[in-house]
Amino acid sequence: MLRKVQQFIEKHHLLDSRKLYLVGLSGGADSVALLLILQKLGYQIEAAHCNFMLRGIESDRDENFVRELCKKHHIQLHVIHFDTNGYAELHKVSVEMAARDLRYGYFRQLCKDIGADGICIAHHRDDAVETLLMNLLRGAGIHGLTGIRPKNDFVIRPMLCLSRKEIVEYLDSIGQNYVTDSSNLVDDVLRNKIRLRVLPLLEEIAPGARGNIDKTANYLREAEMVYDNEMNCERASMKTDSGEVHIDDLLKLPSPSAFLHEWLMPMGFNSAQTEQILCAVNGEPGREFTSETHTLVIDRTKIIVEPVSQPMKSIKVPESGTYRYDENTIYKIEYTEDVNISKSADVATVDADKVKFPLIIRPLENGDWFIPFGMTGRKLVSDYLTDKKFSILQKRRQLAVADASGAIVWIVGCRTDNRFRVSSETTNILRISYKLD
Repeated sequence: MLRKVQQFIEKHHLLDSRKLYLVGLSGGADSVALLLILQKLGYQIEAAHCNFMLRGIESDRDENFVRELCKKHHIQLHVIHFDTNGYAELHKVSVEMAARDLRYGYFRQLCKDIGADGICIAHHRDDAVETLLMNLLRGAGIHGLTGIRPKNDFVIRPMLCLSRKEIVEYLDSIGQNYVTDSSNLVDDVLRNKIRLRVLPLLEEIAPGARGNIDKTANYLREAEMVYDNEMNCERASMKTDSGEVHIDDLLKLPSPSAFLHEWLMPMGFNSAQTEQILCAVNGEPGREFTSETHTLVIDRTKIIVEPVSQPMKSIKVPESGTYRYDENTIYKIEYTEDVNISKSADVATVDADKVKFPLIIRPLENGDWFIPFGMTGRKLVSDYLTDKKFSILQKRRQLAVADASGAIVWIVGCRTDNRFRVSSETTNILRISYKLD
């Protein structure tokens, strides 16, 4: 047993005998076995126990048990008590999710406090099989079908090579007792249903099912590495860091659906949305999708994704001076004697006598029109920006400067209105500029 765990640790480079590690110790068979195995293998360990105060006397029993166990084996123990129900109610999450958040938050902080290199958790092979089946039932992709990883960030799982049966037999062989969480014996949640009902049935139908499912997870883990490498290459070639993907290039990929899923999932888009997006690229320009953090728009030739931005606002400019539009942008309105027309995108030079204060710096509105500098006819601002190949999201962010009459003086960063141009008859010049702060 010890040799099997040691070989697994070495294969996956999980632990270093020169470093300190925490062990998550609940008092159950799995965590007790992990604690004793790591100690026998000579690793430097301390234990951490979370009392979630959910099972009354049973919770206190578990705490007392781990205290006595660690005292017997001369292992430093850290104990914390949580108001798990209160946390769940405050954060509007399930009790199970609350316990998980509290547990791992505590483990992370404790590792920092004592200088530990990670927290060892007693997940075993059967846990990995249960996780795979849960994810399969939820419609997970390849990443959800690889079980539980031996190491994920600061969380280390040295016993994934062992089955629950092996763990219990090991404890029996050394005469070590443990406690049992009664909530694990009730099939009231999905994991417990799989553990207590589904897996025994699978073993009855196909003896060795747990081991075979675990082998499949290992095969998928190897396939996952190939898949991830290919996806990284595709993302690089598609230049997704720019926040956009050309539709023609997307549709040439071997699996546009898989690519969209991997690109968009980290930005909060779910699998149902990625399917809708893929359907919409064939003839639904202007279609918009949102996640909690990002907005996606299907433009004429591209899919564009940007972080959700604050709504655009309008500000009034009563006279010349310097004005802050938002935390990033400052506008300056000043009179000048420089008769040279600015050619810089961030500066507009207009005839001051034709401009009526107050000015309004505002987002575009439906029906906005202006007479582009050098032209004589009206043009809808939306058509002008379309000609400039602005995306829908760029149009949404575009600002205009209008005067008191409502006439647009300047499409900010683009073009002034010909009605306000500087001419040979101009006597007063107004300079409007902006800069990023």
